[in-house]
Amino acid sequence: MTFDMTFDMTFDDVLRGRRLVAILRGVPVERALELARAVWASGAGLVEVPVQTPEALACLRALADAAPAGEVVGAGTVRSPAQVEQARAAGAGFTVAPGLDLDVLRASHDAGLPHLPGVATATEVHHALNAGCTWLKAFPAGALGPRWIAEMRGPFPQARFVATGGVDASNARDFFAAGAGALGVGGAVTREGGLAALLELLPSD
Repeated sequence: MTFDMTFDMTFDDVLRGRRLVAILRGVPVERALELARAVWASGAGLVEVPVQTPEALACLRALADAAPAGEVVGAGTVRSPAQVEQARAAGAGFTVAPGLDLDVLRASHDAGLPHLPGVATATEVHHALNAGCTWLKAFPAGALGPRWIAEMRGPFPQARFVATGGVDASNARDFFAAGAGALGVGGAVTREGGLAALLELLPSD
């Protein structure tokens, strides 16, 4: 299961060394704009909007329109090629999936959107790397635990992980210590004061 894909833009280009993907699931547009502007102003992260509803697509479009030059907004929970096209039309700059779906990966590639697939097993990591992805979403990270990332980096040293799901200020440092390259954080970011607490914990290197 190997794709012969050449990626014009990769997640290295998307992240540019930043350590946080703020996931704004079900957040009203005005609040999403407030949080997104704080993330952009910090210079430490990206913003992702899961696109499971028409309202979420409208929120994605509003954030993409408001993003400063050089910033891209991601579409999350993308589970079909049709959603890839909806995300592209709404202005998404990358796509994120809860699992590894090679049809979604190919559709994202064809649309010119870097894709972050979800993985939870060594087999999925293997296939995602063979498909041309080096950045992978370790999901659900809270259930997998930091040790999972450390163990996966043994046989797959080229893999870079965005630990996502169940991550907050209480365990962020543990995931970074285990080798996570970035964190994908939803609920903890949207709670009052949650974003500021996480930004204080992000490594400066």
